[in-house]
Amino acid sequence: MTVSPSSSGGAARRRVRVRRGTSRSSPRPFRGAAGTPWLYLAPALVVLGGLLVYPVYQLGLISFLEYTQAQVSGGEATTFRGFGNYAELFGDGEFWRVLLATVVFAAACVMSTLAVGCALAVLLTRVRAVPRLVLMLAALGAWATPAVTGSTVWLLLFDPDFGPVNRMLGLGDHSWTYGRYSAFLLVLLEVVWCSFPFVMVTVYAGIRAVPAEVLEAAALDGASQWRIWRSVLAPMLRPILVVVTIQSVIWDFKVFTQIYVMTNGGGIAGQNLVLNVYAYQKAFASSQYSLGSAIGVVMLLILLAVTLVYLRLLRRQGEEL
Repeated sequence: MTVSPSSSGGAARRRVRVRRGTSRSSPRPFRGAAGTPWLYLAPALVVLGGLLVYPVYQLGLISFLEYTQAQVSGGEATTFRGFGNYAELFGDGEFWRVLLATVVFAAACVMSTLAVGCALAVLLTRVRAVPRLVLMLAALGAWATPAVTGSTVWLLLFDPDFGPVNRMLGLGDHSWTYGRYSAFLLVLLEVVWCSFPFVMVTVYAGIRAVPAEVLEAAALDGASQWRIWRSVLAPMLRPILVVVTIQSVIWDFKVFTQIYVMTNGGGIAGQNLVLNVYAYQKAFASSQYSLGSAIGVVMLLILLAVTLVYLRLLRRQGEEL
């Protein structure tokens, strides 16, 4: 049987129409898919903007004004000082002394917290289930304790008259909060006690994610536990260590409750002041709200600079964060 050209041409046209119809009905990628995550994040961003951006704006605004108790009560008009508050602050020798003490104290707290947290995280991988559960519950209990409660308990433990620590160490009626360095040491111990659980739990979760074959190979090569941590675990856990380090820097640099409670507002003659307590004294004890705001802005800029520099150094080393 022969097929006419007209019939074959009609079949070809029908096949073309079918193909065209199929291409028209095929799903196309949604052009707005790239903006979909931002739609889900929008409610949280609005809340964060109200809770963070606006207070930071107000903090910066007050730092450029003449804002004392006279302006708060309406007795005098609020005036614009520009950078006058910052000039007064930077010209005060006490500010630089407090800033240096804050940096040294925060660095000691961060290094101690990371050392204790990482060591206990490694220990958790070496003990059995029951001791691991007990240690985890004890650490989480310390983490969940309010700062005021924890500071009060530590004061009772180191009390010169009734504290058990002095009795065990044979120190008699030694006062830990009288001397500058002993008071800072006492506060440091309390800060580490309530901060190391976050580091321990986070690093422990990262260690559990490391393939067991890698650790077994390092052990078979004769590497010690310290060498395994330094050469194997630490490089693999670097993104996690970055997070806990930055978080610890932020927490420890703006310590307030422990210093205020344990040294009774900054120690004798302000010998244990840190920037957060210093800002509180300027703003509320002296009613110099503009100077207190200026100290808050300086703290914010220091923390931003430390975080950005740290992340930049890690990116130069090729780390993906």
